[in-house]
Amino acid sequence: MNCYLRQLGLSAIALAVLSGCATTSAEQAATSSSVAAVVNTPALVAPPAAEQPLTLKQIMADPDWMGLAPEGAYWSDNGQSVLFSRSKSASPLRDYYQLNLATGDTQQLPLAQLHQASQQQGVYSADKQRKAYVYQNNLFVKDLKSGVVQQLTRQADRIDGVSFLSSGDLVYWQGDKVFQIDTHTGMVSVLADIRFAKAPEGVTEPSTFLAKQQARLIQFIAKEHANAKASEDYKKALRAVDPTMAAEPFYLGEQDALQELTVSPDGQYLFLVLQDKNYTGRSQSDVMPDYINADGHIEAVPARARVAEDDVPAQRFVVLDLVKHSQKDVTLEGLTGYDEDVLAKVKTENAKAVGKDYDSEPTVRKIRLIEDWSWLQSAMQWQQDKPVLAVMLEAVDNKDRWLATVDLQNGKFVTQHRLHDDAWINYDHNQFGWLPNSNTLYYLSEQSGYSQLYTKPLGGKEQALTNGNYVVSDLTLGPKAQYIYYKANKAHPGKYNVYRVNLASGKNEQLTHWTGTLDYELSPAGDALLLTASKLTKPDELYLQPIGGELKQLTHYTSKAFADYPWQAPQIIEVPSSHGAGKVYARLYLPKNFDAKRAEKYPAVVFNHGAGYLQEVHYGFSGYFREFMFNNLLAQQGYVVLDMDYRGSKGYGRDWRTAIYRNMGHPEVEDLQDGVNWMVQNTNIDAKRVGTYGGSYGGFLTFMSMFRAPDLFKAGAALRPVSDWAHYNTGYTSNILNMPDDDAIAYNRSSPIEFAAGLKNHLLILGGVVDNNVFFQDSVRLVQHLIELENPNFDMAYYPVESHGFRQPSSWLDEYRRIFRLFETDVKPKQP
Repeated sequence: MNCYLRQLGLSAIALAVLSGCATTSAEQAATSSSVAAVVNTPALVAPPAAEQPLTLKQIMADPDWMGLAPEGAYWSDNGQSVLFSRSKSASPLRDYYQLNLATGDTQQLPLAQLHQASQQQGVYSADKQRKAYVYQNNLFVKDLKSGVVQQLTRQADRIDGVSFLSSGDLVYWQGDKVFQIDTHTGMVSVLADIRFAKAPEGVTEPSTFLAKQQARLIQFIAKEHANAKASEDYKKALRAVDPTMAAEPFYLGEQDALQELTVSPDGQYLFLVLQDKNYTGRSQSDVMPDYINADGHIEAVPARARVAEDDVPAQRFVVLDLVKHSQKDVTLEGLTGYDEDVLAKVKTENAKAVGKDYDSEPTVRKIRLIEDWSWLQSAMQWQQDKPVLAVMLEAVDNKDRWLATVDLQNGKFVTQHRLHDDAWINYDHNQFGWLPNSNTLYYLSEQSGYSQLYTKPLGGKEQALTNGNYVVSDLTLGPKAQYIYYKANKAHPGKYNVYRVNLASGKNEQLTHWTGTLDYELSPAGDALLLTASKLTKPDELYLQPIGGELKQLTHYTSKAFADYPWQAPQIIEVPSSHGAGKVYARLYLPKNFDAKRAEKYPAVVFNHGAGYLQEVHYGFSGYFREFMFNNLLAQQGYVVLDMDYRGSKGYGRDWRTAIYRNMGHPEVEDLQDGVNWMVQNTNIDAKRVGTYGGSYGGFLTFMSMFRAPDLFKAGAALRPVSDWAHYNTGYTSNILNMPDDDAIAYNRSSPIEFAAGLKNHLLILGGVVDNNVFFQDSVRLVQHLIELENPNFDMAYYPVESHGFRQPSSWLDEYRRIFRLFETDVKPKQP
């Protein structure tokens, strides 16, 4: 292999990087001597020197070598310790730990005690004296004063919707039945028996001529009818007065299936969310072949539906009154704009494009409970002590979000807040809840252009509790409801801290002063914060922040090998947009002994982050830890590396997020062009020697940039890339591009395969064969299209056992060896 690489003209250090071997001291010295001294450039800082250059084999190895970070950290119920998990080394299993805050001791929890450990997810009784939780499909209740845990069920079937009634009884649902556990006796009873079938007709009177004649002439028939009627009347009378009998079933028809439900605190009402039982979200005609499996045969794996073939149904909402034994479908008329044709402009444009007209008219929209991609809370929230229900709903067309209350007696929604967006409603920043002992809701909304915190009494006016060009998230109502705690990036888009607002005075207060990223958990007493926090070169560790006190680090799980290495911390820079977008934030990595004035210009690489709506440019440790190390390696090998939060990225508000609406891959490529120009002006790079790489959405951007701006990058690597948005999933794609049948223009304008004829330079396509997110077929179709275009400027490598996120170190290594080789052969050499 080395001989082959040397024939390609790769340097000795490049050979060592690819092979995993160390270079000789002579080779290092020869390389170092050719690099000019550091130039005093105030805006840029030279990276630290590393005696031992990185190798691909090291950075693409099993990440356990970096240390086993604490995950899912939370407070114990008494606030005296914190609990967290860590993955076992080289294992899919996890270990669980408890850290005593008084002593600092950490103990691994035995498997036999996990069911008794303070659980992160649970519900509390109205007096806050008991906590109920589900562990391994069984229901437990903990007395918070004594610490005694009682197991209430022992079974294997899933339990959902656990809650306390005002009486102190527990309810939960399992299958299509709702159960109630009496606090005093422990008796389990069926609170509601929900059946998806037609209601039985019961005993009916003869209605046809022949039936009436039969009953009149045949005494046996008349007697049988009378006996059946008497038996039926007896059972109804008995059920009405005998409290020991099971509840009478509710019959909801044969078409739907139960999705979610919630029980009112007084136990009188059930709010049900139903959906067409035949909808699965899977393709009706396609499978994904798995070529490598235990039996040696090709396995046909079920595949998700593509957005071009999907038809997400509306949900049906039903209120059951358990006292009156009545049921009502909840009507949509109370939702402001429930029948607006919000896509009229889009449909008109698409109709004109094919020579047709579009006539707009009101049509009832498909509406569902909102699905926030980041929260753990329910989209259905009861007042603590009253049967008053608030729900958050969204339109399937993605243009509206409603916070509504439910008129339980009449079966109607009442709009409390409508958030409309001509582009799409965010699938994040949707937290809401009730302030205790009040008719006031609190919620997040992007109505100002940034996610901010609001309160609104029922029937009253809303009040903004935060305001500014920053993003508010992660709400926590304090234990005494005096404050709402939140996370925000007020000082800088890439610096996150915890704040709180006093609900009485409206005063906001900063509680942490961290330079990086963090998540937090408020202590049960509300006097301290548990932080999971990171910095640019420091992975997540746990910290204790007493409110008003000094920060204390609780864990030190980053490995010595990783912590001691002189990683280059990327510099956070601002790239001016030439397209009116303001500042585009980016991470910058510089070569060793960077010289802004040296005669020979530097080669450069641009990394494109995935997910689209994701923030990569912040002061915390990158979620793309392999790419962070790879970018360090590239800098060591003489490249300037730029990592941009192009338009569409998270953390910059609504306008930045929706800049790509119906136009994916266009604003982002403009930002990449600005990034390259900035490097030309500020980092002494050669504009003709720039490469790019990225995975998923980053792979999509590699395609779009190389197809639509063919001279921008000399070479590019597209990992697990989207080539045609009509083949991606509905939940993500329809937000940004609408549905293909409604907006073919957006799909044609945004899909790389439509621009493949523009490919001019070397493109490397890489992906997993069993990728159930971006299908392998996505790349196969593009490759066939390039073949038919007779374009020779591409190569491909596919990984038979890998899905969207690779798991095997050998696959990671092979993939990044190919990427590095691409840059070394096509980007690094000086142009004649």
